Amino acid sequence: MLYQIADYFFTIFHLFIILFTLLGWIWHRTRKLHFILIFFTLSSWFLLGIWFGIGYCPITDWQWQIKESLGEQNLPSSFIKYFADKITGTNINADIVDLFTGIGILFAIIAAIYFRFYKNEKRNMA
Repeated sequence: MLYQIADYFFTIFHLFIILFTLLGWIWHRTRKLHFILIFFTLSSWFLLGIWFGIGYCPITDWQWQIKESLGEQNLPSSFIKYFADKITGTNINADIVDLFTGIGILFAIIAAIYFRFYKNEKRNMA
């Protein structure tokens, strides 16, 4: 029962992080936090990724440990792939999921930089 609750918590937490990563730049009040989240996400993927594999996410790692305790096997390396498969009922190609994940994070990075620095600079000049 405790593992199931933890699994639900991590799923909701994961989805919140993904949505905030993609959309947190929209609201002026959340732009600084969004920028920080982007930094930590990229640090996890590429710095921790040196030791654990590119794209490493500690939250996914913890959730997979819980899922394995619940008896799930053959978990993909990506929560996004796992969730996309779950909601579509299919086995989506991992490379396609990674491509769309990369496009999404790239868009979020561009938006974060633009709204955090360029847009703020224009506002301060006016």
